[in-house]
Amino acid sequence: MAGGGEAVPLLGTKRRREGCPGCRLEEANKTSTGVPYLNFFYIWIVCLTSTLPIQSLFPYLYFMIRDLKIAKQEQDIGFYAGFVGATYFLARTFSSVPWGIFADKYGRKPCIVISILSVIVFNTLFGLSTSYWMAIVTRGLLGLLCGILGPIKAYATEVCRKEHQALGISLVTSSRAIALVIGPAIGGFLAQPAEKYPNLFSKESIFGRFPYFLPSLVISILAAVSCIACIWLPETLHFHDDEKVEAIDALEAQVADSNLEGGKSKEASGTSTKNLLMNWQLMSAVILYCIFCLHDTAYLETFSLWAVSSRKFRGLSLTSQDVGTVLAVSGVGVLVYQLVVYPFLVKYFGAIRPLRPAAVLSILLLTTYPFMANLQGTELKILINVASLLKNVFSATITTACNILQNTAVTQEQRGVANGISVTLMSLFKGVAPAAAGILFSWAQKHMTGLFLPGDQILFLMINMVSVIGLLLTLKPFFNMSSALRRS
Repeated sequence: MAGGGEAVPLLGTKRRREGCPGCRLEEANKTSTGVPYLNFFYIWIVCLTSTLPIQSLFPYLYFMIRDLKIAKQEQDIGFYAGFVGATYFLARTFSSVPWGIFADKYGRKPCIVISILSVIVFNTLFGLSTSYWMAIVTRGLLGLLCGILGPIKAYATEVCRKEHQALGISLVTSSRAIALVIGPAIGGFLAQPAEKYPNLFSKESIFGRFPYFLPSLVISILAAVSCIACIWLPETLHFHDDEKVEAIDALEAQVADSNLEGGKSKEASGTSTKNLLMNWQLMSAVILYCIFCLHDTAYLETFSLWAVSSRKFRGLSLTSQDVGTVLAVSGVGVLVYQLVVYPFLVKYFGAIRPLRPAAVLSILLLTTYPFMANLQGTELKILINVASLLKNVFSATITTACNILQNTAVTQEQRGVANGISVTLMSLFKGVAPAAAGILFSWAQKHMTGLFLPGDQILFLMINMVSVIGLLLTLKPFFNMSSALRRS
């Protein structure tokens, strides 16, 4: 990687070959010192549209499970909803490492295109689900075949010069953070259109017979547009394996020289190409990332179910459209934060240092949620919008830091597989999160009285404990923040 102010090719001059897309991009980055805005824009669009389906179902999932008539009583809806939410992540657990290997062997671009195509097909089919098991299967196939997350994070660090890598990762994180709130907003506004907009959609139309098809269709159309944008994505992988060993040796030499100049004495395991699981710099960052992803997914599942549930269960009695509005406001707020506020935060504090303050503030904020059930009308809507916005801003800050930590812990040849390992473990944690949150939510609604705390307070306390564990894992000896700051 480059050091100082000079642009040094990532893997040395021996890597350059005629016709190699990675070499062409490397040369372009050497001659152009500016931010590759166009490539970053394509990354942002592709990542956004591929992420939209992940949590777009949460605002209407409660009503979808009710309409599919799988739950025997109202309190059981959360139980069944949790498994639908978990299926995508559990399926992705099994496919992430194979997709990372695929991306390292055949290129980042083919992996991205296949992932977008899977969104177009299986997200559309999910909207047409007529049974609980059809919903489970289509979500599972979507998670299995959408392998974009690991490669796109590696891609964002490879398509630009070293000084712009934080911005690249930030764009991936911000687009995903925005999609994870805009997606549910689309679901909240467009689900059950025949009931919400009877002047536009009749009950006899396809959108009346399939009340959850419209949000899936809109997202699939956006994914089809982004698939066209993939045409202009440059490939970043080098395709001349005969010199891979020499190239990696050159990179390791550069890293070793850089460490000596900085007065550091580290073992070579940090840049090992053989056993990523023994790279503690990587694995500690991955575990930290997984814990916070578990928290974020459990939070969104719980928030969506809690917001639309009845007041008799200490819910907010909001409609799916109300939840969509809250999440849309949060999405716009996160976008403004990432574009306007976050660059200044990184400039003065770096991308890693804000991780702990953001975690602490997130914990304090979530403790206030159960008490919002005592509010009504405009006061409630204003407060829930502000709280949701702040919660998503804190989550975006934490996730960006974790992603940068992972990608700076490995070499280019390792990033596809390293991010595959990260996505596999993260997907496992995210797969557990909705199921556990749904079960806990269902339990809380059945135990609103007679405990040392009401069920809703225990629910949010348990979710908050996950974030507390994540915060503790940022401390020594598990995690060395000062070392992470030097690497970033």
